[in-house]
Amino acid sequence: MADYMSKLNSFFASRWGIIFAGAFIGILAPLLVYWGNPKNMGICVACFERDIAGALGLHRADVVQYIRPEIIGFVLGALLAAVLFREFRARAGSAPIVRFALGVSAMIGALVFLGCPWRALLRLAGGDLNAILGLTGLVAGVTVGAMFIGSGYNLGRAQRAPLIIGLVLPAAMLGLLLLAIYTPEFGRDADGNLVGPIFDSIEGPGSLHPAIWVSLVVGIVVGVLAQRTRFCTMGAIRDVVLVRDSHLLSGVLALLAAAVVTNAVIHGFTDEELLKLGFADQPVAHDNHLWNFLGMALAGLCFALAGGCPGRQLFLSGEGDGDAAVFVLGMITGAAFAHNFNLASSPAGVSPYGPEAVVIGLVVAAAIGFAAMDKAWLMAWWKKARPRVKVAAGDEA
Repeated sequence: MADYMSKLNSFFASRWGIIFAGAFIGILAPLLVYWGNPKNMGICVACFERDIAGALGLHRADVVQYIRPEIIGFVLGALLAAVLFREFRARAGSAPIVRFALGVSAMIGALVFLGCPWRALLRLAGGDLNAILGLTGLVAGVTVGAMFIGSGYNLGRAQRAPLIIGLVLPAAMLGLLLLAIYTPEFGRDADGNLVGPIFDSIEGPGSLHPAIWVSLVVGIVVGVLAQRTRFCTMGAIRDVVLVRDSHLLSGVLALLAAAVVTNAVIHGFTDEELLKLGFADQPVAHDNHLWNFLGMALAGLCFALAGGCPGRQLFLSGEGDGDAAVFVLGMITGAAFAHNFNLASSPAGVSPYGPEAVVIGLVVAAAIGFAAMDKAWLMAWWKKARPRVKVAAGDEA
């Protein structure tokens, strides 16, 4: 048994392991659309967390309210893999309030674009060329974040923590699963309709989904694979920028390629109702290029500063990382703010206040990046730069 587990570890740590995981996710995501999820939204961590926020009544956008079992599965699958391979470690304490703020800002940026990095790839695989702007923005944001990291940015080390801290988010996910299954009711309203604590969309993206068990099983499988391979869209870009390592990137490219092929097999690109190449009239998308770019630039910067894309944060939460759990809660809270304050975009276009929120978010994220930079590195940089500043001032005089 030990030898078998060792071989699995070696495979998942290899380049073929990350390619296998990315390709498998790229196949499952279009299948989730075929089984009932919204078009070009087989998997979207940001959108699904937004739907969960709505299901809990944290926002009032009645077309995006549903407890998405995929998110639950991501955390429980990562927990299962971490326990089986003895990698579960409860830890926390690395600037949680900063991570919460980054989660809020990341979600606002993602909802201005209308998707997380995973959905950006899946939108592109479905023919939505607006995703190119989003992915370009993501690369730009992560690159800036990588520059901060390379310049000494650090939120500190997480410390070992009591077991309960690592189990809080997995336990919350189990609670959400029970609510999704049993849908408790508190009585009836004045019109005789059943009233309960959980909201479910009857139209719009929130009303489109497979059976609970289908979404849950897919989520668990993805959680296991991603936990073992460290799959992360943000990490793929960061590693290329910082150390020229394309290991994680190969998994991301495998996801995109597998999604394109799976879409073609399931639907065929001649079916314009389901797959249409272009910018206009794409499902749950808008074609404002500037804010598609800047929305994902904000999200990418926040992901880099927090140490993982939204999917990776869920998988880390399953491993016992309390700081990642705080980032997840920040994203769910950010979704509530985005809809309650009219910041989120829609297929009709960017909202009136979304651009202002993105600009504020970029300022906040940049301020966090500068504030958490290593002061010794800054002093060393200033000592090197000061002579050049004096020379320039003397030449000017």
